[in-house]
Amino acid sequence: MDVSEPASISRGIAARYATAIFQLAKEGNAIKALEGDVATLSTALSESADLTALISSPLYSREELEAAIVAIAKKAGLSDILSNTLALMAQNRRIFALPQLVASLSDMLAEERGEVTAEVASAKALTKTQTTKLAKTLSETFGKDVTINATVDEALIGGLVVKVGSKMIDTSIASKLNSLQNAMKEVG
Repeated sequence: MDVSEPASISRGIAARYATAIFQLAKEGNAIKALEGDVATLSTALSESADLTALISSPLYSREELEAAIVAIAKKAGLSDILSNTLALMAQNRRIFALPQLVASLSDMLAEERGEVTAEVASAKALTKTQTTKLAKTLSETFGKDVTINATVDEALIGGLVVKVGSKMIDTSIASKLNSLQNAMKEVG
């Protein structure tokens, strides 16, 4: 069984719903409201184990799931476009793709603003100055505003691993040591 298949299916489902939501928001001049909705949902997904359990549980009927999602959307103050779409996803038993939907909408909104997110892993936490310089350099390279999402990975020993979209720049010492080790294997 291919383990990546369910994740790929979820991303595909989420991408279709996200495209529809984004187009409706754009046509209705509701991009700002959509940005707020996405931030609210992102926070709810990261902070609420109950919400995560609800969207992934097969035990609830379509009606129960829809009622719960509608109540959550109303309580969170989500826009009609997103509330109605979430209700439709619950009716169609597609609400499990909510995390991927939020990620897809975040990407679309960032692109609309002319932004790109850089995933940066470093051996130690980056200082504010380092983050600012890196963001400026990446902005010049990619021609877009860059948001840095920094993480610490001590296994890198030193240097950085930067991922922007499908591009990856690996200047870590661990990577250089691996390259050197491979080169030495080829020689001897």
